[in-house]
Amino acid sequence: MAKLSEQDILNWKGPEEDYMNPDHLAFFREKLLQMKAELLANADLTSQHLQEQEATPDPADRATLEEEYALELRTRDRERKLLLKIDSTIRKIDDGSYGYCSDTGEPIGLARLLARPTASLTLEAQERRERLKKQFAD
Repeated sequence: MAKLSEQDILNWKGPEEDYMNPDHLAFFREKLLQMKAELLANADLTSQHLQEQEATPDPADRATLEEEYALELRTRDRERKLLLKIDSTIRKIDDGSYGYCSDTGEPIGLARLLARPTASLTLEAQERRERLKKQFAD
């Protein structure tokens, strides 16, 4: 089994029943595991960075540092949520439901999954959800 590239995924023109074949699943599993490794490495760097915090007597410098740390922590919190989504997506690969819309059951599409490997909705279903959310938010 040859490893697929992103270009192979984008150019795939197989029969519909061959959608999310073992090669596709292996490609996306690897992509998700790479994303997870990068996020965990970022978390480690942030942890080290925060432990190396230097004391600054100047209040303006201290305020700037605190704002930078707060921004970094918010970013890591978003990444923590993404880690949970990555783990959930890997479970979908394992149970055979990866690549299909959780609302409609239709194929999400390889190009969309390439852009957002954790996508669980087709573009149309996502847009519909966002319209409804906006409609009820107003």
